[in-house]
Amino acid sequence: MSPRSARLARLSRSVTFSACHRLHSQSLSDEENLKLFGKCNNPNGHGHNYKVVVTVRGEIDPVSGMVMNLTDLKEYMQEAIMEPLDHKNLDKDVPYFSEVVSTTENVAVFIWDQLQQLLPQGILYKVEVHETEQNVVVYKGEETIVK
Repeated sequence: MSPRSARLARLSRSVTFSACHRLHSQSLSDEENLKLFGKCNNPNGHGHNYKVVVTVRGEIDPVSGMVMNLTDLKEYMQEAIMEPLDHKNLDKDVPYFSEVVSTTENVAVFIWDQLQQLLPQGILYKVEVHETEQNVVVYKGEETIVK
């Protein structure tokens, strides 16, 4: 019997955190912000119960049978997502958002960057951020292609 070739798999884990924010760009006037962001530009902010699904990808280890130990992934997600974001005002409590608009797209990029610092290199596949049941952002680390 020949040895089995390496098998690739994707492993996902989810967490939920609560946070508030205000969609407001420092590059726009108050009037332009209100027109662009509508009620989400409320000066007092608004909140969400975000669901984040992190997916890693790799070879299934022939000894452990795992792509990655779920306990390790849970700890990385705690450090990268829950500690900096849960029960926070994103715009005031998270330095990253002091100059970046706290859209769900930018929350996904923030989480990606945080996880990249913790996970083994090349294993992070995608980050999904569910702002609501209807609004979901998927980020896979892509950067803009310069034309």
